[in-house]
Amino acid sequence: MATSNTESQLRRLLSNRLPAVNTAGCHFSLVQGLSGESWRIDSGDVQLLARPQTPEKHMLGVNRRREGQVLKRAGLGIGPKVWLQSPEWLIVEWLAGESVDETAFASLTANGELAELTARLHNRGLSGYRLDLQQQFTRYWQQIDRRRLTPAWLRWQRYFINGTMPRPLQLATLHMDIHAGNLLRQAGQLRLIDWEYAADGDIALELAAMFRFNQFSPAVQQRFLEQYQPHGYADLPQLASQVQRWLPWVDYLMLMWCEVRWQQCRDAEFLRWGAALYQRFCLSSSN
Repeated sequence: MATSNTESQLRRLLSNRLPAVNTAGCHFSLVQGLSGESWRIDSGDVQLLARPQTPEKHMLGVNRRREGQVLKRAGLGIGPKVWLQSPEWLIVEWLAGESVDETAFASLTANGELAELTARLHNRGLSGYRLDLQQQFTRYWQQIDRRRLTPAWLRWQRYFINGTMPRPLQLATLHMDIHAGNLLRQAGQLRLIDWEYAADGDIALELAAMFRFNQFSPAVQQRFLEQYQPHGYADLPQLASQVQRWLPWVDYLMLMWCEVRWQQCRDAEFLRWGAALYQRFCLSSSN
């Protein structure tokens, strides 16, 4: 029943706001991802992706209005085109292309294409939506099961809420979720999808998040920075040091995100990821 109601809601929205789309001939299908569900809409020559604004997404810090505005201001030619925004939905073009698997991702990392794409995004300027990590930590903290908290975790929260973050080297639009599953090759060019966490921030924060999420070795990180330098930030040693400063903040963000996702869906995979990050903090605290 919920699926039927959602499809009816989307048909009404398209009829009212995008009359050029033939809703009578539309086919709707669910697209499931790591952090939620979207809808693919096929209507003849038009293929769209409808991304909902749900309470669960709001708890994760996702704002479809922000996502749409970031795409309009910084995503041209890199991300999907925005077709429609409403309080409940963001509808963008469905990007057709060749999926990037882990093997292809490793190749893109090695040959410099990923570094060039990342630098190209960072050269787009600002979107006008600043990423507030400490606000995000506060939001996540309010959703954590208090029975799972430890004295060490309480200390970490106080540190990251009250601590001074690294001063940005260079502000730019960040995607904040670059990995194989969010990349496509279309007509010979790399494209980025899933911009729900995109906002303005320090370029080194983006790189730190990418390095951690994709588990880049120190050698791969260094090579990536060398490939990024000609298109992005010129001072390589300074950029490398700044990435290291951001790593604990990224680790804590990932730990909190995993905990909230577990609270939402009870998928044990999120618990396993979070446990590894928790142990990393325990080890760093003991050194």
